[in-house]
Amino acid sequence: MIKLTDNALLHLRSLRKEHDKKFVRLQVKGGGCAGFEYEWSFEDEDNREDMIIENVLLIDRMNELYLRGMHLDYKKEIWGSSFVFENPMAKSSCGCGTSFSV
Repeated sequence: MIKLTDNALLHLRSLRKEHDKKFVRLQVKGGGCAGFEYEWSFEDEDNREDMIIENVLLIDRMNELYLRGMHLDYKKEIWGSSFVFENPMAKSSCGCGTSFSV
């Protein structure tokens, strides 16, 4: 469903350890300049409705509609670092890359 690059996986594991949590959660919420936005949080427990990716990332199955086939990368650059979402379900996205429409 979601593919994580090595850089994304390493960064997610680092975040999980830094915040002393078992999982990082990625959700899709209404909002942002394009209609939907990605939202991050941390969890110690998974739910029955969750998909667990690489034993680090939780995705609620309700969000599968918006995330199916997505590739998640993490880029480190001189002026900043960020996750890069390559989401085939998104018809458009905003300039910041964290908001999209379907």
